[in-house]
Amino acid sequence: MVTNANFSTQAHLDKFNRLVEVSLTINSTLQLEPLLRFIMDTAAEIAEAEAASILLMDEDKKELHFMAFTTDSSIETSLKKIPVPLNNSVAGSVVQENKAIIINDASTDARVYKQADSSSGFHTESLIAIPMRNRDRVMGVLEAVNKKNKESWTSDDQHFLEILASMAGIAIENAALVRKLRQAYDDLSHIDKLKNSFIAIASHELRTPLGVILGYATFLQEESQGDASDHASAVMNSALKMRQIIEDMTNLRFLKIGEAELNTTDVPVSAIMMASLNDIKSMADAHNNRLHFVVPPEDVRVNGDKEKLTMALSNVLNNAVKYSPENSLIEFTYELHDQEIWIQVKDQGVGIPSDKLKIIFHEFYQVEDHMTRRHGGMGLGLAISNAIAEASNGRMWADSPGENQGTTITLCLPIAT
Repeated sequence: MVTNANFSTQAHLDKFNRLVEVSLTINSTLQLEPLLRFIMDTAAEIAEAEAASILLMDEDKKELHFMAFTTDSSIETSLKKIPVPLNNSVAGSVVQENKAIIINDASTDARVYKQADSSSGFHTESLIAIPMRNRDRVMGVLEAVNKKNKESWTSDDQHFLEILASMAGIAIENAALVRKLRQAYDDLSHIDKLKNSFIAIASHELRTPLGVILGYATFLQEESQGDASDHASAVMNSALKMRQIIEDMTNLRFLKIGEAELNTTDVPVSAIMMASLNDIKSMADAHNNRLHFVVPPEDVRVNGDKEKLTMALSNVLNNAVKYSPENSLIEFTYELHDQEIWIQVKDQGVGIPSDKLKIIFHEFYQVEDHMTRRHGGMGLGLAISNAIAEASNGRMWADSPGENQGTTITLCLPIAT
């Protein structure tokens, strides 16, 4: 024989189990519309009501708006058009007083907002309204309407709906934050596209006047003597630095390079190393640096984009020359480790503090302070090289004994099988 006490206990357990299920579902749902519908359906089920609704607070207009209702869509559409004032309404009183309101006979309470019924065609006989909070702020109201079987609302109804409203308030706020985050991400993507377009246009437009400057500077260097020749050399050096900056700007796109953008072939590592040496040789000669290089035999090959990998190594060599004293040695060698080849550039330059060994591969980072640094550039070379290495299924790292003790940069690539 099942007693009323046993039945009541089982009903409580069923509702608590339902709330546990609801908690799991609410916390895994980040889209606002299905979230609101699920909360309303659950509220009506737990409170044994004909319908339920959610009203959210408009902080600017200081009024409430129906966001969803658990009956047919035509009633919901009508309700959504009706703003509910904070004064002279049940929902408004809940928000202002921050406490639940139970009305068992709607016909006798002036706070029941009659316009909602007259506009929607729904007849409110009784209701229970619970504040939905986020921290200390009331963000809306959860209502259950018309208790089934014409019964009165119970303290259990209030208790279970308060638990549901508490979970719902947090979940709705999370959904709103996710929506704002997505909007911010879209805005950032738009800004990123504008930035890339600006850089592409600016670098293209700067090339033409720079070409003219370089042409005249070359002519002046060849034709002038004495101080005039020195002035022409200064112009030439500055123009060459500007050309490097423009190249860095143009190559910004490689910071986000992926495997799909690589023209991958089976290529000898020796060909990549020699191509990068040719790129850097004139700069090394101008700095009176000595280059010692050892390249692997042609049968040591990798699956990679020769042009991009050459750029990666050229950037590393360029860095080595830039930060090395004149007449110093730069070693360009390799080591074989199982199915990998480690291509290494070792210099005798300024070195890198141990806490900066990883962040030198971040874009725009330079070891020297930007206010006192002696070397130019935008700090993009190593970042681009690292991006190319990762897109090529490889990796890159730096080793240094410390400041003014030189640096070794290693590009590791899997050997083609």
